[in-house]
Amino acid sequence: MTAMSPTPETLAPEPEGKAANGLQAWLPTVRDTALAILLALIVGAVLIAISDEDVINSLEDLFAHPGSFFVYAGDVVRHSFGAVFDAYKALLDGAFGSGSALRRTLERSAPLICAGLGVALAFRAGLFNIGAQGQMLVGALAAGYVGFTFDMPPVIHLGAALAAALIASSLWGGIVGLLKARTGAHEVITTIMLNFVGRFTVLYFLAKESFQRPGSDNLLSPPVDDDATFPTVFGLHLGIPLAILAAGGVWWLLERSRLGFEMRAVGANPEAARTAGMSIGKVYVLTMAITGALSGLAISMTVLGLHQSITDQVVGSVGFDAITVALLGRATPHGTVLAGLLFGALSAGGLGMQTQAGVPPELINVVQALIVLFVAAPALVRGLARLERRKKKADKAKAARTGQEVAA
Repeated sequence: MTAMSPTPETLAPEPEGKAANGLQAWLPTVRDTALAILLALIVGAVLIAISDEDVINSLEDLFAHPGSFFVYAGDVVRHSFGAVFDAYKALLDGAFGSGSALRRTLERSAPLICAGLGVALAFRAGLFNIGAQGQMLVGALAAGYVGFTFDMPPVIHLGAALAAALIASSLWGGIVGLLKARTGAHEVITTIMLNFVGRFTVLYFLAKESFQRPGSDNLLSPPVDDDATFPTVFGLHLGIPLAILAAGGVWWLLERSRLGFEMRAVGANPEAARTAGMSIGKVYVLTMAITGALSGLAISMTVLGLHQSITDQVVGSVGFDAITVALLGRATPHGTVLAGLLFGALSAGGLGMQTQAGVPPELINVVQALIVLFVAAPALVRGLARLERRKKKADKAKAARTGQEVAA
């Protein structure tokens, strides 16, 4: 008797009421995430309030003249609310208040979405990818070199530079998968180490004459040629729609393809997947290669979209922020897109908070960290919102109704 290869149809049970059940399953997650963001903003509001200069000055009277302080306590409260209102208004204005603000938000969101998709995809296969930073650096090096060295027709030049970024980053990520498959090397260790290797590889090449900007002694490459950049429509470069298309592609890969089914199976239980006849090593290598390609797409938004030169700092903190975005997005494509847009808005709006409201830029990082903290602790969020108690009451009521039906 010939053994049949496992397929999603043969291994996965047929769902009943899939659409309704899927919606019901997502509602608690959406609720918990929204509450986590709300709580983070509330805590951030407290921090903004107590960091306001007028509030700090008024608090000096609390120890010097306690009686006078409580007389003027209303002024303190008004100063606090005013500082918070001004800060969050500046945040919204900086992120969505104008066409340029919205464009800045989308430009900052697109790399986060692409890199976050790569991290989320690795999560679904049971891998923890910390290497988006190194993968993006190598992709930037490849895209930039093709972009400023060769002379090609516009569309071909852009395609070649983009392909160079995807291939270089994919190969860099594939090394991690290969090491995991052949030697069992833990991907957290190898990706962290390859981040350092990627950075110093970029520094090595930037010291070469072929990568240096003419007339400059700094480790700075020339910008890519105009023919190798993404065209713009209404001020937005077309790399941004690519990020949304990438999210759709990742969703199709995970939910509709055989490889995606194998990724999810390996991520859920590698031993069961191996028993079912799946190649664990192949899944690891392909997953990390695709993850690397998504990181290459992310850095193309900067090098080919924003026309930036290559330095060892060209990636910024996007590679590490992508981990946060994937966690906030619950390792799902649509969740990652929403999380990327949120963090892009926080990043773009943080500049407005600093310039318009005088809020220290570090506070926006605190708010981001608080969001992740609360998202990572849903039980805490539900407890603070008294939802856990309501859930228990609902479960008891449901059990009572079930008991009555059985008795009848």
